[in-house]
Amino acid sequence: MSQATLGDDEELFGEAANEMREDVESSLADAWDALPDADDIWEADADNVLGVLNALNSALDPGDAESHLRDAKKWFTMGQRADAFEDAADLEAEIEALEETIADIGDAGEQVGDLTSTIPALRGTLEDAGPADETESNEGDDETDDDATADDEESDDAE
Repeated sequence: MSQATLGDDEELFGEAANEMREDVESSLADAWDALPDADDIWEADADNVLGVLNALNSALDPGDAESHLRDAKKWFTMGQRADAFEDAADLEAEIEALEETIADIGDAGEQVGDLTSTIPALRGTLEDAGPADETESNEGDDETDDDATADDEESDDAE
């Protein structure tokens, strides 16, 4: 191999390393952009708690962030193994921060999902709990009294 070819290879490797870093940075930026907006999970427009929970559950979708993160990690890993990055600590830290953020969103989504299924059941339990309604108790007593009176009349007729 001639010296000129070796120099060209080094230059090409440098360009490839720069492009790889740009790909990682671009994928990270796309991932951050794909995350839900803070206002979308904070503000809700619903008539009841279940509506709020359903809206929140929808807002907690990380969207394409996971896919973009995967691309960033793929190019980052490739660049690291090729020893293409002079200093990759900033990329590694950003990848970790993004992973944690996506995990937090996933955890919150699971908790909201649990509440979404629990709250209607709790409402039903609370509606059914407690002493019987006064009017229901009295109506039941009246029917029992009427039945007793009819039974008495039948036994009088039998004699």
